[in-house]
Amino acid sequence: MEARLKRNPEAGPPGYRRRFSGVPEAVSLSILVDRNNKAVFDNFRKDLTKQGSLPFWMPDATTDGIPLLTPTGAPLLTGAGEPILMSARWLCLFGEQLPASTIVGVEFRISFSVMVMP
Repeated sequence: MEARLKRNPEAGPPGYRRRFSGVPEAVSLSILVDRNNKAVFDNFRKDLTKQGSLPFWMPDATTDGIPLLTPTGAPLLTGAGEPILMSARWLCLFGEQLPASTIVGVEFRISFSVMVMP
């Protein structure tokens, strides 16, 4: 979704301004699952999101589970020596690309898109 609105002045280059205060971000995803987890995914989409019409929370694929780092790049550790992991989640809706499954050996690759809400 285009967040900008173009202005055409009488002279000079075009200008842009924000059209919306918040714009969802489209993200394409692909997961590799076994038969059982494919059934879990199918039931989630069918029942919990009502065929993809309701929003849902999911871990932020770009941040969740990544270790926090010191300025030198070393992971920050707890007192027990375990890395401190970042935690983030997205509020999503299924996007225009509905989930599509491909058989890969004995597993399934499910490809789909989500719209991450602002």
